[in-house]
Amino acid sequence: MEQSGRSIGSFSAPKMLVGVIDANESHRRQVAQALVSFYQVATYSTAADAVADLGKRPLCALLVDQSAPPRGGGDFVRLIRSGNLFAGVPIVFTGTGDENTLRHQAAECGADCFLAKPFRRSLLIRAISQQINKTVEKKWEALPAASRRALVGTMDVYNSFSDVVEKGEPVAYAQVLSACGPLVEAVGMQEHKEILASIRSHDNYSYAHSLGTATLLVLFGYAIGLKDPDLSLLGSGGLLHDIGKMSIPYDVLNKADPLTPEELTLVKSHVPLTLQFLGQSAELPKNLLVIAAEHHERLDGSGYPRGLKGSELNELSRMAAIVDVFCAMSERRVYRPAISAEAALSIMVEGMSSQLDQTLLALFREMLLDTGR
Repeated sequence: MEQSGRSIGSFSAPKMLVGVIDANESHRRQVAQALVSFYQVATYSTAADAVADLGKRPLCALLVDQSAPPRGGGDFVRLIRSGNLFAGVPIVFTGTGDENTLRHQAAECGADCFLAKPFRRSLLIRAISQQINKTVEKKWEALPAASRRALVGTMDVYNSFSDVVEKGEPVAYAQVLSACGPLVEAVGMQEHKEILASIRSHDNYSYAHSLGTATLLVLFGYAIGLKDPDLSLLGSGGLLHDIGKMSIPYDVLNKADPLTPEELTLVKSHVPLTLQFLGQSAELPKNLLVIAAEHHERLDGSGYPRGLKGSELNELSRMAAIVDVFCAMSERRVYRPAISAEAALSIMVEGMSSQLDQTLLALFREMLLDTGR
């Protein structure tokens, strides 16, 4: 659910700025473009420029290339680690050459991990996300096996979607189904609350929203009596329904102030973009595409992108709309804290009665109450 007006109030937004230090201008541009929808990015050709600017700004991660002037990235990282500059900020060391040598250089200078050039967009995103979310993802190890496999598997496959967006590669649907298998299993064992709680503080909001949507779609499917392969399709549709947002700048997706008409149009373009990316894969089921295409449509015709209404929207479209709205409201965002499930449902019942299927919404509400969401 997108809104043209947003309010940040007294909410303290987390740090989401990544600094990039690399002497190669082309590589700086590539990294900035790769991270466009996930983080704010500040790029620098020299370590001195980075220190002068970033010393006053909160960072969530720093990418330092081995070539960073004036004395190389390794010396700069050692300098950082020997003092209070950027204390506690995870550092990803990048460079060319033999991976074993690069691994040794990264460890010796005090970097947290390394990436060997050239690297795929998905590897870059995963490297940064792993460092930022160490504490969050460490807790996954204590979860029941199915929930743990669901989180790890969906995270890996979700990051691979960035390569679909960047290179126009087809979605590997078999891998998506494989990742959703443990999710269906975990939800069937009533472990959905553990999964939802485990992604609540994850920095990758797009992943958290997509997995939350997938989890609740599967739970909804169980509630109305569906079985596999329909449950796996619901999970896969939830994971894939918003991948077009990977092409939209972070500053627009997470803007605290009201969106301009141009920005709102850009945000809404994620639906046709998603369908464009998914269209590279001939094997995707039609109903999965329905979830991606119609989760922002509304019964009264006020939705987008096609303004469908009433009987033009089937049960799957209506389910997807309900789950997407609920997740968007009840999740923490960079510009506002989460609102309670009860408050979200109240808004959906009282303020969106003409937009959402109230019969299905009543089932959804009952399902959440029965499972203690």
